[in-house]
Amino acid sequence: MPAIQPGATAPPVPGVEFGDGPRLLAFYKVTCPVCQMAAPVIQALADRHPEAVVPLGQDPTQKLASFAGEYGLRQPAIPELAPYEMSDAYGVASVPTLFLVGEDGTVLDTVESWSRDGYNRVAERLAELTGTTYEPVSEPGDGLPPFRPG
Repeated sequence: MPAIQPGATAPPVPGVEFGDGPRLLAFYKVTCPVCQMAAPVIQALADRHPEAVVPLGQDPTQKLASFAGEYGLRQPAIPELAPYEMSDAYGVASVPTLFLVGEDGTVLDTVESWSRDGYNRVAERLAELTGTTYEPVSEPGDGLPPFRPG
């Protein structure tokens, strides 16, 4: 099942309210090398938009805490354990996967795996939605590849 696409209604996420600003849902797994690479970028987005960025880790709380310490993801994560109902509802087939959800609960953008263009596109849209200044989260020469499959 492919990830839900822009225009779809975002399934509910326990502990996350849609309706008081955009949300950037970031699904990840602690053992995923691409997630480890993307974690500081997700944190950079969270530093700019702390109310909006919601990491969803497919691991127990203790493993999420270790991951946070090792890879710099300070934004509190919501643990998602098997049978991964939220991931299934969103159609997550690989991690990391981002879903930008508008205030009305509509999915505005989806980025699967690591994609510099995709992460920058989401950063730009999030800045637009929150009335803040856009800054790229990854640029050529920063040591990150343009794309890396999850």
